[in-house]
Amino acid sequence: MEIELAAIAAGTVTLHDARRKAHRTVTLEPFEIGVYAVTEEQLGEMLGIAAEHPRRPAVEVSWQRAVAFCNAASEWDGLDPAYTFDGEDVTWHVDSDGYRLPTEAEWELACRAGSAGPHYGPLPEVAWTELDGVSHPQNVGGKLPNLNGTFDMLGNVWEWCWDLLDPARYADYRVFRGGGYADAEWSVRASTRRGGPPRSHHDDVGFRVARGGFDAVASAQGWSARADEERALWDGPVPLGWTPLGR
Repeated sequence: MEIELAAIAAGTVTLHDARRKAHRTVTLEPFEIGVYAVTEEQLGEMLGIAAEHPRRPAVEVSWQRAVAFCNAASEWDGLDPAYTFDGEDVTWHVDSDGYRLPTEAEWELACRAGSAGPHYGPLPEVAWTELDGVSHPQNVGGKLPNLNGTFDMLGNVWEWCWDLLDPARYADYRVFRGGGYADAEWSVRASTRRGGPPRSHHDDVGFRVARGGFDAVASAQGWSARADEERALWDGPVPLGWTPLGR
């Protein structure tokens, strides 16, 4: 099985936390990310099953299955797996150079490819959205790439990232990014965040892999375990219609 990767140079990206109405700028080290989302063929090869649509992005894949795929792909290629499992709990060993999910900071830096607007090109040229009137994900690589040479980072299917969405409100929900084939133009933007439970699966959510190991423990590329713990503690006024977990 071959996974084509694009090299992403070191850089900075500003992330937006809508609930806290806060921005944070993250400095990232170089890493690699999939040129394409993982396809049905690649997932099927790993599972030993035939792919009905080999070049379409694999969907109906939970976050848990996505991280398991990353470990399996690492073992396939003789790399140290990035993750260990303790029941439902997953630990990322950030010094591992095996395949893994990108952090959302990595994902956004790779998606933007130096652009400052919501899209890295005219949306009809770079992304499958509701404007195209399609009823399912399209083959990867059918629209124009961004300047990093990665395809479909906007539109076609949302993509799981490593990070928690908002632990104070949604507990273990994980982030997905990028927008899907049925989404309206306003929703398909480099900064848009959505998410779901790690065991959930959707017909418009897939994933792409990343690689890169870092000299750190429980913290890398805009993510840290400590920050997750801090974000899980609600200490501010409650927005209208919103109840933090545990209240």
